[in-house]
Formats: sequence, structure tokens, C-alpha cells
Amino acid sequence: MSRIGNKPIEVPQGIKVSIDGRCISVEGPKGKLTWTHRPEITLEYNEQAGIITVRRCDESRVARSLHGTTRTLIANMITGCLKGYEKTLEIYGVGYGVSVQGNKVSLNVGYATPCVFDIPQGITVTVQTPQARSDNEPARFVVSGADKQLVGEFAAHLRRARRPEPYKGKGVRYADEHVRRKAGKAFAGTGG
Repeated sequence: MSRIGNKPIEVPQGIKVSIDGRCISVEGPKGKLTWTHRPEITLEYNEQAGIITVRRCDESRVARSLHGTTRTLIANMITGCLKGYEKTLEIYGVGYGVSVQGNKVSLNVGYATPCVFDIPQGITVTVQTPQARSDNEPARFVVSGADKQLVGEFAAHLRRARRPEPYKGKGVRYADEHVRRKAGKAFAGTGG
């Protein structure tokens, strides 16, 4: 029995849901998302009550494992179309920075040329602080959008441009990420 899968999904005001066979579409102020669920799961939408119920067709292992997952993915679609999701990233390192030109984001993270990435459709990159000044003032930017998976995936893709290194902490990291720092080599005098 899936406790999460059995919880009904409430559809708030301002969200339009349509179910066509196995395809569910959610539309709201932040965008429109469409997803096709697996055949082991069925969806029931009560428009008057504003509730979506997720049910599994049988008690097979696959159906039981997909029950809670399907319910959570649909709830995330509704939240994304209503409020949206965002990830804040910081770039540490003197001279490191970020800029957005059109549908491309450019990260200057210590390489000979800047790392340029295409911004996927449905994702917005907002620069709050374009240039890192010191260890206490990093460059900061926000990746936001309606699709939770796409926001997280693109933020992780940008972070891979230069992962934070453990000695000085330079690199791209999430705003709430803690980087474990290592002590550098201690040089001893020549005791001769």
C-alpha cells in the first residue's frame, strides 16, 4: 500500500488540467507541462472537487513502485505551473563571473575561453551579481522554470563547468551547498 500514492492531489485555482488517455496536461501562470504516464496507472480527475486520484491497475511490483512516483510527479507539475521552481547558484573565485546574452549563458570560471551553454526552452536564467569580488562576495545567478526536473538538470549542468575545489573553494556551487575544505600542505623549514 502506497501512502503517498493514495493521497489525492488538490488542483488549486488558476490551474487547468486535462487528461487525454495516458497524457496529462497542466497549464498555469508559470507555463504548460505535458506528461505521459505508464499504462499500469490510471488517473481520475473530479473537476467539481478539484481533485486528481491516482490508482494502480493491479498489485504487481511495477505498478506498486510507480503508484507514489506518478502521484508525486503530477503534484510537482501542478506546483511548477502555479509557483515555479528555482535553483540559486554561486560562483566563487576572484575574476569569475556569469553573463546572459539572448538564450545563452556564459560562465567565466578560469578557463582560457568562457563556457557557453544554450538555455533550454522553459528555463530562465537571472543574474543577480555578475562578477565575484572576493571569497565573501560570489557571483550569483538563479535558474528558474516550471519543470522541476529540467531546472535541476540544467543547474547541475552549469555546476559541472567547474565544480568547487576543496582547497580554496573556487568554482560553481549551489547557494545552500556546503563545501568541505581541506588544509593545504604545511611547509616545514629545512632543519639542517
